[in-house]
Amino acid sequence: MRLSFGLEARQIQTQKLAPRMIQSMEILQLPIMALQERIEQEMNENPMLEVEERDESLPDEEHDDTVNPNASRTEDEKELVVQDGQSNAEDFERLANMDGDMPDTFDDFRRSSNRVQEDADRAHDLMANAAERPESLNDYLLHQLAEMDIDEDVERIAERIISCLDARDGGYLKTSLADILPPDHKPSDLQVAEQALSVVQSMEPAGIAARTLKECLLNQIRAEDYLAEEMKTVISQHLDDLAENRLPVIQKKTGYSLELIKEIREELHRLNPKPGAAFMEVIVPVVTPDVIVEPNEEGVYTVRLVDDSLPPLRISEYYRRRLADPTATEEEREFIKRKIGSAQWLIESIQQRQRTLTKVSQEIVNYQKRFLDEGPEAIEPLKMQQIADKVGVHVTTVSRAVDDKWIQTPRGIFPLRRFFVFGTTSADGEDVAYETIRMKLQEIIDKEDKSNPLSDDDLVEQLKKHGLGVARRTITKYRKKMGIPSSRQRRDWTKA
Repeated sequence: MRLSFGLEARQIQTQKLAPRMIQSMEILQLPIMALQERIEQEMNENPMLEVEERDESLPDEEHDDTVNPNASRTEDEKELVVQDGQSNAEDFERLANMDGDMPDTFDDFRRSSNRVQEDADRAHDLMANAAERPESLNDYLLHQLAEMDIDEDVERIAERIISCLDARDGGYLKTSLADILPPDHKPSDLQVAEQALSVVQSMEPAGIAARTLKECLLNQIRAEDYLAEEMKTVISQHLDDLAENRLPVIQKKTGYSLELIKEIREELHRLNPKPGAAFMEVIVPVVTPDVIVEPNEEGVYTVRLVDDSLPPLRISEYYRRRLADPTATEEEREFIKRKIGSAQWLIESIQQRQRTLTKVSQEIVNYQKRFLDEGPEAIEPLKMQQIADKVGVHVTTVSRAVDDKWIQTPRGIFPLRRFFVFGTTSADGEDVAYETIRMKLQEIIDKEDKSNPLSDDDLVEQLKKHGLGVARRTITKYRKKMGIPSSRQRRDWTKA
């Protein structure tokens, strides 16, 4: 009974959130270019939205009506803002805390929050600088694998799995795990292979290394996705029926309404049945920063949003007057009220996005000041939870705010996720980013005596002199991933 009640409560909460809350989360997550497209789409669909023609000779204060959509509202419009005793401001406050209140519905992480943050950070780090040649699917996955701290046996099999993937096949794994292992493998090796497959399937692009279409689609569904559980049910049990448009069959077996099944179908269309296919073409992404950070005369870094390209939206004056017109029919008034409510929520969602992104970006910049002053080697270990605590929002709100967002700094353009890095504790008890260790390791090897290269034990001692206490096995792992041969091989190459 308690389980049934929990499911019912969750459905009620989900229904209360859709579609306004979901739209607000989507707006927060959109990068600037995608937000422009979204605004254009909304303006085409909602006649109540219009762009205010600004008179640049007037001070900003004269444009408050655009900035504040609550200004000069009719009584009917005010009813849209405050319904059932709850204002939009309260809605946004609920939204900020919703992830913590409903972890099952709004858990922004596919596995654990730490693992997803690691996966996302690695994926975005790889995009920080454009390569001279486009990465292949295998290179992209191997780079992600190189950043993972996993068992060597699991890592070795994961490399074999990646080598079996082909972008022309959509990134599916068409080879059985038994065939990937050596002919004389032990039964326990299959368990290791399953772990390795899970590692590869946790990488980007989502859905990679699936063995079937069902597995591919299921691996792309996140816990916080709208209708996540319903989509999983349809994919697992009724994918063929959906493909053949046998919706009544699905309705009979699941008890879902036809309207809900159609919604599920629309959501499934957003998934990618061939996640590896994107690597078949040479795609040069155009990076447009969402945030710019610059130092002032005192050397303090401040952020500002790049929102000049966003049109200043307002509610149509014509329809506002029409709503108050006593000659308007009840049907017309209901249509206008509904569209105005949608327009108001869009405007306020954009404002909420601007506020959240500004606060999150500023806190990141404040924390990573040494990175901006001294360069990438000075980056500090930072978790999203630390920024969430500073801003006063849930960690998943921070995740959405930085997703696909880029920041322009005096040291170049970086994805915002670039500033979230994991680290270790130095010999002095200070937190040190793994990136710092790798850069220092490269520096030491570059300066070594080429006729007498440093062994891994020597490298451990050298790093200790710089206050970086790292285990020998970690040095060996980093050296291999950086493509640096062993000391014996480096000595032999020098002699040759």
